Amino acid sequence: MKSFGLTVSLAALALSACSYGAAEGFEDIPEPLGEVLLVTPEDRDPSELQVLFWSDEQRSDRFRDMESWFAGHEVPAATNPRTLPEGEPLPAPLAQEIRATMLETGAAGVMVYKGGTVRFEDYALGFAPEQRWTSFSVAKSFTSTLLGAAVADGFIADLDDPVTTYVPELAGTSYDGVTVRQIATMTSGVAWNEDYTDSKSDVAQMNRFVVEFGPDAMIEQLKRLDREAPAGEKWVYKTGETNLIGIVVENAVGLPLAQYAQEKIVEPAGFEGGLFWMSDPRGGNIGGCCLSLRLSDYTRMGIFALEGGGDTVPDGWFAEAGDSLVDFGDSGFGYGYQWWTYPQGYGAQGIFGQSITIVPEEELVVTVVGNWPTATSSAHREAWRTIVGKIAATD
Repeated sequence: MKSFGLTVSLAALALSACSYGAAEGFEDIPEPLGEVLLVTPEDRDPSELQVLFWSDEQRSDRFRDMESWFAGHEVPAATNPRTLPEGEPLPAPLAQEIRATMLETGAAGVMVYKGGTVRFEDYALGFAPEQRWTSFSVAKSFTSTLLGAAVADGFIADLDDPVTTYVPELAGTSYDGVTVRQIATMTSGVAWNEDYTDSKSDVAQMNRFVVEFGPDAMIEQLKRLDREAPAGEKWVYKTGETNLIGIVVENAVGLPLAQYAQEKIVEPAGFEGGLFWMSDPRGGNIGGCCLSLRLSDYTRMGIFALEGGGDTVPDGWFAEAGDSLVDFGDSGFGYGYQWWTYPQGYGAQGIFGQSITIVPEEELVVTVVGNWPTATSSAHREAWRTIVGKIAATD
């Protein structure tokens, strides 16, 4: 995609000079620990980049190699990777059930970490431990964590600040009066269509805005959205608003998400492999989607949240972010700060079968990456929730 690659390169040059600025009153920007590189793949026709409409075979092949299809930042592995010790294997019948569920749902990898050790790890679809797999919306929980880090670092003064404090270009739009907390919980009241099967939905139209508006694509799309409810009164799932959280963080901190993540997630969580995070035409990163990690490093992210995030985020951040700040009726399900909440625990979810599920009271993290036949499947989600419940009940 010639125009996209060129735009990203130009945006990156602007970024390195002055395109981002730290929030007023803050002069100290976190220093990178190692070289974070913006990489661009070979030029491709835009029609080849419609991920939602790739075939099953294309998805299986490309989900482990997104850096060959899209521009993004490469973040090196942590200087001191966290060891994940092997523990007692799960009971054989349960391990067999996990493998059967992997086959039934198209999972490429599953890891179970419980009580401080890895109790199960297996791979399929030709996927291997040293390879990376794309996250899709699991990235939203990473972006939320960076929002918490920006609060802890003082770059964002308060979650109840207006969004327009950090993204003034949205003044005079439907985002007037919307707070950072409200976009974190997806309760802005701004209309959005997240239908992955509809080529005219807002989520499917993102690439069109990139082609038409280049570096201004995200903001231009958000400017055109209508209000459907008062701010804070209606929950609607919106990838566009997680992209907006990413812009808020990048504008406040003065770094692309990937570079900020190097200090705030990759290093303290001890990632063993590198992180790839897809970039947008500004030269920053896509807050709502598309980072790539090893299966074990998704697990390390879950452990990082399980253990509270250290001093990276405010005290109690994950307890609040993983709490049901929005309840879905009496179902026991809800939504926090870009984390889904369940009757037992909370987690990150991405289309086509990606998930990190955390059950704090059982010291449990279950990580799944995959290639479902369809972008979403209530049956497949329920199958894995059932598996998690059985693992949680196992000594």
